Amino acid sequence: MDKKYILTGFADEIAPELDKQIEGIKGLGMKHIEMRGADGNNLIFHSNEKVKEIKEKLDSNGIALSALGSPLGKIQITDPFEKHFEEFKRAVEIAHLMETPRIRMFSFYVPEDKHEMYKGEVFDRLGKFVDYAKSEEILLLHENEKGIYGDKAAECRELMDEFYGDNFKAIFDFANFVQVGQDTLEAYELLKDFIVYVHVKDALLKDGSVVPAGLGDGNVKLILTKLFEKGFDGFLSLEPHLFDFVGFADLEQNNVSIASGEGRKLSGIEAFTLAHDALIKVLGEIK
Repeated sequence: MDKKYILTGFADEIAPELDKQIEGIKGLGMKHIEMRGADGNNLIFHSNEKVKEIKEKLDSNGIALSALGSPLGKIQITDPFEKHFEEFKRAVEIAHLMETPRIRMFSFYVPEDKHEMYKGEVFDRLGKFVDYAKSEEILLLHENEKGIYGDKAAECRELMDEFYGDNFKAIFDFANFVQVGQDTLEAYELLKDFIVYVHVKDALLKDGSVVPAGLGDGNVKLILTKLFEKGFDGFLSLEPHLFDFVGFADLEQNNVSIASGEGRKLSGIEAFTLAHDALIKVLGEIK
């Protein structure tokens, strides 16, 4: 079985400043970033001049974007759509400037008991996104986020059945599924034909807390094994969310525990390194 993947991650969890993000990514031997924020703002809200400056700095350090980590589709389904659609078009423009064809996005916050009521509006809005993405040769990557229409596997499958194609595919996020009580193996079976990108973080069913890959209830190792067996060759994107992580003191970096259990919050680079090393350990266990 070939294990083909490219490591990337949300480097704004290392630090807000781009220079520190680059330093941390390079220190771990990585060459890609899923860019959400840099130097004080989400990338889609920076000026063209700032975007070009960011691009030049990344290029000079041998780093590319795996995807634009946009907040698109992360508004209430009842919020006005026109302004948001203009932000979507701006994100597409920036994706072109950054020379990445991929944009991470969501399917709108919907009241938990009113999915059927708002399904038509969700599909109408996403349809407009997908049509525009087709015209611009952009791939939209749908993330299963807590509280949105597609936060559980059945709804994600509905979206894939409707929109899947060259311009709309699935991100699989272990922790987000765990946090909404979705069995990740069931989710994988429903979505396995649509997954091209993975967000790597794990979580505990008992309280939803995020933990390093392989230490939670997300079935990270088993699902990654299944993905590789199926021929997956996409991005594995680190999204640590471990700033408050103080357990599992047996996890060590450079022979010194960085999760000492003393209540100290991890620094950005400590959390990112912990997430990175946990994933590498899991990958090393997959034969």
